[in-house]
Amino acid sequence: MEWRDLDLYNCSVAATLEQVGERWSLLILREVFAGLHRFDEIVDHLGISRRVLTERLQQLIDAGLVERRFYQEAGQRSRQEYHLTARAHDLQWVLAALLQYGDTYLGAGTGAPVVLQHAGCGGRVRIELHCSCGHEVAGAEVEPTPGPGAVQKPSDTRRGRP
Repeated sequence: MEWRDLDLYNCSVAATLEQVGERWSLLILREVFAGLHRFDEIVDHLGISRRVLTERLQQLIDAGLVERRFYQEAGQRSRQEYHLTARAHDLQWVLAALLQYGDTYLGAGTGAPVVLQHAGCGGRVRIELHCSCGHEVAGAEVEPTPGPGAVQKPSDTRRGRP
């Protein structure tokens, strides 16, 4: 079975984009990854409208990527903070890859605005592709092939195809 023969209704990229593909969703996740957990902090830092943030946070909660936690400061009413779930932590490499791509191809030439560091040693974190054999692989060396969940497209007899 070749790529063109696949029915991509169950495409993992499409399913992931359904949850986080909207611009604000990724930026909200970026903010929470960076340690901003309170609604007002996120609104102020992103410059997003309160309505849009409310909608996107609810979508991220529904997707199981963000969870609400309640907190209360002395003399104040109970409020909510937003924290990443384990599923969202597994998306951090996606944000890191976007950051690395932007630094490489879209930067202003003044250096990276954000550097990812390993908390254990302070070393710089980079995204790399590796084969199961252990070798680093360039993007041009990667070939998508059908996996165990692949489904073949139904025949299209309307266009004379078998």
